[in-house]
Amino acid sequence: MLTIRMQRTGRKGLANFRVVVQDSKFSPTSGRVVTQLGHYNPHTKETVLDKEETEKYLKNGAQPSPRVVKLLEEQKVKLPEWVEKSATDKKRAIRNPEKLRKNQPKEEVVEEAPAEEPMAEAPEATEEATAPEAEEKAPEATEEVSETPAEKSAEEEKPAEA
Repeated sequence: MLTIRMQRTGRKGLANFRVVVQDSKFSPTSGRVVTQLGHYNPHTKETVLDKEETEKYLKNGAQPSPRVVKLLEEQKVKLPEWVEKSATDKKRAIRNPEKLRKNQPKEEVVEEAPAEEPMAEAPEATEEATAPEAEEKAPEATEEVSETPAEKSAEEEKPAEA
């Protein structure tokens, strides 16, 4: 069976396509082409097709690919009734609508009052007064932390043995 498909040409990153008639058994890159009907440049959207030759192959049963069907419709080539046309009114379902930004809860903006300069001086005075107290409390805190319940029970057993 013959197919009308697009064959990629051109260098990497700059593709051009030939519209070719080819046996469906062969891949588009095999080079085994029955005839070349035209070409398509996706960058400039330029399409050149031989309409008479294309209609001849369509009448004889050549199957166009979905992308070629779009190109033929744009070029106003008469398509037979059996050619499947893709629906243009497709609407895709949104998979995870809760993840969309527009559906996220809006964050509340909290305005902070600007700090006044006298407030900045007051904490410095209190830090100096609390610094010696913190040093005195620090050794006591380390003593309590160093003794775990297991160590306390070990200390209690040693005096009992002596």
